[in-house]
Amino acid sequence: MDKQLKQIFLSASIPLVERNPSYYETADVIAIRDCVSSLAKIILPNFRLVWGGHPSITPLISSVLESIDVNIKEHVHLYQSDYFRPTFPVENESFSESLIITDNIGSCDESLALMREKMIVNNDFIAGIFVGGMEGVEEEFELFTQSNPKAMVLPMASTGAAALGIYENGNFDDSLKDDYAYIALFYRLFKDYL
Repeated sequence: MDKQLKQIFLSASIPLVERNPSYYETADVIAIRDCVSSLAKIILPNFRLVWGGHPSITPLISSVLESIDVNIKEHVHLYQSDYFRPTFPVENESFSESLIITDNIGSCDESLALMREKMIVNNDFIAGIFVGGMEGVEEEFELFTQSNPKAMVLPMASTGAAALGIYENGNFDDSLKDDYAYIALFYRLFKDYL
Protein backbone atom coordinates (compact mmCIF):
# COMPACT_ATOMS: atom_id res chain seq x y z
CA MET A 1 0.00 0.00 0.00
CA ASP A 2 1.22 3.49 -0.85
CA LYS A 3 1.63 5.16 2.54
CA GLN A 4 2.62 8.41 0.83
CA LEU A 5 -0.94 9.29 -0.22
CA LYS A 6 -2.10 12.44 1.50
CA GLN A 7 -5.55 12.15 3.04
CA ILE A 8 -8.57 14.39 2.60
CA PHE A 9 -11.60 14.14 4.85
CA LEU A 10 -15.13 14.64 3.52
CA SER A 11 -18.11 15.28 5.78
CA ALA A 12 -21.29 15.56 3.75
CA SER A 13 -24.96 14.68 3.57
CA ILE A 14 -28.17 15.80 1.98
CA PRO A 15 -30.45 17.17 4.73
CA LEU A 16 -33.81 15.55 5.40
CA VAL A 17 -36.74 17.88 5.98
CA GLU A 18 -38.23 15.57 8.60
CA ARG A 19 -35.02 15.50 10.67
CA ASN A 20 -34.42 19.22 11.00
CA PRO A 21 -36.16 21.69 8.67
CA SER A 22 -33.65 24.48 9.37
CA TYR A 23 -30.89 22.60 7.52
CA TYR A 24 -33.20 21.60 4.69
CA GLU A 25 -34.37 25.20 4.13
CA THR A 26 -30.93 26.43 3.03
CA ALA A 27 -29.69 23.20 1.42
CA ASP A 28 -28.98 23.23 -2.31
CA VAL A 29 -29.30 19.55 -3.21
CA ILE A 30 -27.99 20.01 -6.76
CA ALA A 31 -24.96 21.92 -5.43
CA ILE A 32 -24.31 19.22 -2.80
CA ARG A 33 -24.33 16.49 -5.44
CA ASP A 34 -22.22 18.48 -7.88
CA CYS A 35 -19.73 19.48 -5.18
CA VAL A 36 -19.23 15.89 -3.95
CA SER A 37 -18.91 14.50 -7.49
CA SER A 38 -16.46 17.24 -8.50
CA LEU A 39 -14.42 16.73 -5.36
CA ALA A 40 -14.20 12.99 -5.99
CA LYS A 41 -13.05 13.57 -9.59
CA ILE A 42 -10.22 15.85 -8.43
CA ILE A 43 -9.24 14.08 -5.21
CA LEU A 44 -9.41 10.37 -5.99
CA PRO A 45 -6.64 10.17 -8.61
CA ASN A 46 -4.20 12.05 -6.35
CA PHE A 47 -5.16 11.53 -2.72
CA ARG A 48 -6.97 9.20 -0.33
CA LEU A 49 -10.55 10.28 0.31
CA VAL A 50 -11.92 9.40 3.75
CA TRP A 51 -15.60 9.76 4.61
CA GLY A 52 -18.27 8.34 6.86
CA GLY A 53 -20.49 6.56 4.39
CA HIS A 54 -23.68 8.64 4.50
CA PRO A 55 -26.22 6.88 2.25
CA SER A 56 -26.80 10.08 0.26
CA ILE A 57 -23.06 10.50 -0.48
CA THR A 58 -21.58 7.03 -1.01
CA PRO A 59 -23.53 6.42 -4.26
CA LEU A 60 -22.14 9.68 -5.71
CA ILE A 61 -18.54 8.65 -5.00
CA SER A 62 -19.19 5.13 -6.27
CA SER A 63 -20.48 6.60 -9.53
CA VAL A 64 -17.32 8.70 -9.99
CA LEU A 65 -15.14 5.65 -9.34
CA GLU A 66 -16.78 3.88 -12.28
CA SER A 67 -15.29 6.48 -14.62
CA ILE A 68 -11.73 6.78 -13.27
CA ASP A 69 -8.95 4.27 -12.87
CA VAL A 70 -7.64 4.21 -9.30
CA ASN A 71 -6.80 1.52 -6.78
CA ILE A 72 -9.87 1.76 -4.55
CA LYS A 73 -8.14 0.05 -1.63
CA GLU A 74 -5.44 2.74 -1.61
CA HIS A 75 -7.45 5.82 -2.57
CA VAL A 76 -10.61 5.30 -0.52
CA HIS A 77 -11.31 4.74 3.16
CA LEU A 78 -15.04 4.45 3.78
CA TYR A 79 -16.01 4.32 7.45
CA GLN A 80 -19.32 2.91 8.66
CA SER A 81 -20.61 2.05 12.11
CA ASP A 82 -21.94 -1.47 12.50
CA TYR A 83 -24.89 0.20 14.25
CA PHE A 84 -26.19 1.17 10.79
CA ARG A 85 -25.55 -2.18 9.07
CA PRO A 86 -29.26 -2.73 8.27
CA THR A 87 -29.30 0.50 6.26
CA PHE A 88 -25.90 0.30 4.52
CA PRO A 89 -26.31 1.47 0.92
CA VAL A 90 -25.82 -1.23 -1.72
CA GLU A 91 -22.91 0.84 -3.08
CA ASN A 92 -20.86 -0.20 -0.04
CA GLU A 93 -20.18 -3.40 -1.97
CA SER A 94 -18.04 -1.35 -4.39
CA PHE A 95 -15.74 -0.53 -1.47
CA SER A 96 -15.42 -3.96 0.10
CA GLU A 97 -11.60 -3.75 0.25
CA SER A 98 -11.58 -0.27 1.75
CA LEU A 99 -14.65 -0.40 4.01
CA ILE A 100 -13.78 0.09 7.68
CA ILE A 101 -16.62 -0.95 9.98
CA THR A 102 -16.46 0.23 13.58
CA ASP A 103 -18.21 -1.50 16.46
CA ASN A 104 -21.83 -1.07 17.44
CA ILE A 105 -21.50 -0.21 21.11
CA GLY A 106 -25.17 0.06 21.96
CA SER A 107 -26.59 3.48 21.24
CA CYS A 108 -26.54 5.45 18.00
CA ASP A 109 -24.69 8.38 19.60
CA GLU A 110 -22.01 6.21 21.22
CA SER A 111 -21.51 4.16 18.06
CA LEU A 112 -21.20 7.30 15.93
CA ALA A 113 -18.74 8.84 18.41
CA LEU A 114 -16.54 5.74 18.18
CA MET A 115 -16.64 5.77 14.38
CA ARG A 116 -15.79 9.47 14.25
CA GLU A 117 -12.89 9.05 16.64
CA LYS A 118 -11.38 6.26 14.53
CA MET A 119 -12.11 8.12 11.28
CA ILE A 120 -11.06 11.67 12.24
CA VAL A 121 -8.89 11.64 15.36
CA ASN A 122 -6.84 8.57 14.42
CA ASN A 123 -5.89 9.90 10.98
CA ASP A 124 -3.79 12.77 9.64
CA PHE A 125 -5.36 14.97 7.00
CA ILE A 126 -4.20 17.82 4.80
CA ALA A 127 -7.78 19.07 4.41
CA GLY A 128 -11.34 18.66 5.62
CA ILE A 129 -14.23 19.48 3.32
CA PHE A 130 -17.73 20.04 4.69
CA VAL A 131 -20.68 19.87 2.30
CA GLY A 132 -24.37 20.44 3.03
CA GLY A 133 -25.28 18.31 6.02
CA MET A 134 -26.96 18.52 9.37
CA GLU A 135 -25.83 18.15 13.00
CA GLY A 136 -23.37 15.39 12.09
CA VAL A 137 -21.42 17.65 9.75
CA GLU A 138 -21.18 20.28 12.49
CA GLU A 139 -19.99 17.67 15.01
CA GLU A 140 -17.41 16.33 12.55
CA PHE A 141 -16.21 19.87 11.84
CA GLU A 142 -15.58 20.45 15.56
CA LEU A 143 -13.75 17.14 15.97
CA PHE A 144 -11.76 17.68 12.78
CA THR A 145 -10.56 21.18 13.66
CA GLN A 146 -9.54 20.03 17.16
CA SER A 147 -7.62 16.97 15.98
CA ASN A 148 -6.16 18.36 12.72
CA PRO A 149 -5.35 21.99 13.57
CA LYS A 150 -2.92 22.49 10.66
CA ALA A 151 -5.24 21.10 7.97
CA MET A 152 -7.02 23.24 5.41
CA VAL A 153 -10.72 23.59 6.34
CA LEU A 154 -13.26 24.11 3.57
CA PRO A 155 -16.91 24.58 4.53
CA MET A 156 -18.60 24.66 1.12
CA ALA A 157 -21.17 27.35 1.97
CA SER A 158 -22.59 27.31 -1.56
CA THR A 159 -24.15 23.93 -0.71
CA GLY A 160 -26.10 25.46 2.19
CA ALA A 161 -27.27 23.63 5.32
CA ALA A 162 -24.64 22.91 8.02
CA ALA A 163 -21.75 23.93 5.74
CA LEU A 164 -23.29 27.39 5.39
CA GLY A 165 -23.58 27.76 9.17
CA ILE A 166 -19.96 26.71 9.66
CA TYR A 167 -18.85 29.20 7.00
CA GLU A 168 -20.85 32.04 8.56
CA ASN A 169 -19.28 31.41 11.97
CA GLY A 170 -15.71 31.53 10.69
CA ASN A 171 -13.32 33.47 8.50
CA PHE A 172 -13.21 31.69 5.13
CA ASP A 173 -12.55 32.54 1.49
CA ASP A 174 -15.56 34.06 -0.34
CA SER A 175 -15.17 31.50 -3.13
CA LEU A 176 -16.54 28.80 -0.80
CA LYS A 177 -19.87 30.63 -0.83
CA ASP A 178 -19.96 32.16 -4.31
CA ASP A 179 -18.15 29.77 -6.66
CA TYR A 180 -20.21 26.88 -8.08
CA ALA A 181 -17.58 25.86 -10.65
CA TYR A 182 -16.42 23.15 -8.27
CA ILE A 183 -13.92 21.37 -10.50
CA ALA A 184 -11.99 24.60 -11.15
CA LEU A 185 -12.37 25.63 -7.52
CA PHE A 186 -10.91 22.35 -6.19
CA TYR A 187 -8.07 22.50 -8.72
CA ARG A 188 -7.23 25.97 -7.41
CA LEU A 189 -7.54 25.02 -3.74
CA PHE A 190 -5.37 21.91 -4.09
CA LYS A 191 -2.93 23.18 -6.75
CA ASP A 192 -0.01 23.08 -4.32
CA TYR A 193 -0.59 19.33 -3.84
CA LEU A 194 -1.49 18.30 -7.40
